[in-house]
Amino acid sequence: MFSRIQTLYLFLAALLAFGSMAFPFWSFTAGHPVLFGDFMNVEGAGFIVTAGSVAGGIFSPATGIVSLATIFFFKDRKLQQTLITLCFVLFAADLLAGLAGGHFLKQHLETLSTSVGFAPGGGLFMLLPEPVLFWLASLGVKKDEKIATAYKRL
Repeated sequence: MFSRIQTLYLFLAALLAFGSMAFPFWSFTAGHPVLFGDFMNVEGAGFIVTAGSVAGGIFSPATGIVSLATIFFFKDRKLQQTLITLCFVLFAADLLAGLAGGHFLKQHLETLSTSVGFAPGGGLFMLLPEPVLFWLASLGVKKDEKIATAYKRL
């Protein structure tokens, strides 16, 4: 289990998913700094901003948990491929929730201030390598399947 390369990729993806929760997804300046991330509440920002924050707070750990669980299904490669696909879906949902929440927070802040500056935060940058790691893990699982199929022919 630990000698397979996909274990490393899935473990790194899980670390990034859990680590992204510790950093803000977006940072805004509208007279004062405003941070947007997982479970960060911005007063008066509206339902969509809060929903994006909560959804990000749910999808990030879910991606990490599924990624870690996938490591332990090394004997069932078909299930492992399905779980890696689920990790892709959870990543996309997490990214979409963060982008949507950040967009609507920016619109809210523009109604309060004429000059709004924004920049992506560390939480966004920690998410971005995840799909590459999932893809590499998927390639590793396919390689194991190919080896196992060749072994069965002997």
